[in-house]
Amino acid sequence: MKKFVYMDASASWLKPQSVVECQRNFLRNFYANAGRGICARAGHVDNLIADSRQKVADFIGAAAKNIVFVSGTTDGFNRIVNIVKNTLNKKCPLVAVSDLDHHSARLPWEMQAENKNCKIVVMPLDDNLNIDLKKVPKADVMVITAMSNVLGVQQDVAAIIRSARAKNPNVITIVDAAQSVVHTKINVKDLNCDFLCFSGHKIGADTGVGVMYVKNPDVWAVDKFGGGMVNKITDLRIVFNKSPEKFEAGTLPLTQIVALPNAIEYLSKWDGGQKLIHFMYDELIKLKNVKMLTGRDACMISFVPKNMHVLDFGALVGAHDICLRVGNMCAAWVHKKLNIDGSVRISVGPWNTVKDAKYVVDVIKKLVQ
Repeated sequence: MKKFVYMDASASWLKPQSVVECQRNFLRNFYANAGRGICARAGHVDNLIADSRQKVADFIGAAAKNIVFVSGTTDGFNRIVNIVKNTLNKKCPLVAVSDLDHHSARLPWEMQAENKNCKIVVMPLDDNLNIDLKKVPKADVMVITAMSNVLGVQQDVAAIIRSARAKNPNVITIVDAAQSVVHTKINVKDLNCDFLCFSGHKIGADTGVGVMYVKNPDVWAVDKFGGGMVNKITDLRIVFNKSPEKFEAGTLPLTQIVALPNAIEYLSKWDGGQKLIHFMYDELIKLKNVKMLTGRDACMISFVPKNMHVLDFGALVGAHDICLRVGNMCAAWVHKKLNIDGSVRISVGPWNTVKDAKYVVDVIKKLVQ
């Protein structure tokens, strides 16, 4: 197979060898179901899962009980809607969203609004397309995208939450950290958010596993039911386990969870790739047929070719063995705000080199002439 230049890290990371070997070793030598057996092998798997949970907790400044394993960010956001619905007494809460949101963060609430189960208010953006701290609305629930997957700029999440709580101390804050977790050190205590989600596959782990942080798990009602989350059933009532088990009905994605610490360790050694981003930005900004959407210090490069449709551009760049992302990035609202249908995104990972960057720039120059 040809060697492709892969610059679509914001969509999904290539997997480091340490993750691949960890998963292979687990499947070959240690696999058993977790939380289901008392033999030594099953107990070892329980310990591996507990160790992974603690390392994820340390990674974001949480406690192990706050870390719920889900299948990904999308799963986490959809579950949070149901967890909040099952707990809140308010019949039609006001939910604040923004045009920076990924579809997975905002669509579940938009669907609730269509069914008249909530009302939506869109948070204003300032002239730089950041959430306007001076205009944070009063809301019952607030969805905060920590970093747009189109614009690549870190939002001041802690300040947004402080502003929201000044207007409603009981506001429920939900943070989308799918992009920012790669580029920014997260401490959930500093953010003071109620929920936060990110996906394993965007930091070098496998698909099928994600993290849902829950600040006060004891106050929230469960949303899924099945094996492993029940403590006991009597004639009078059902008693659920404490968190995180009460939120983890059924068998977890064990293989993926076991390798999560390897992905975190790999990510921690990466410099963020800003030198490559700066080099490519400085070259592309010179091109008259390229409209840049991001600034030089963004964590990715997004642009629009002026002389062709982005999907045609994507097909042409792909013919040169380059993997970039083209389209609306599952972020239609920010594209609508920019008055465009789609864009081209360049995002780098630890595997990318200066040679890769030069090649991609040269190809883009030829295509947009």
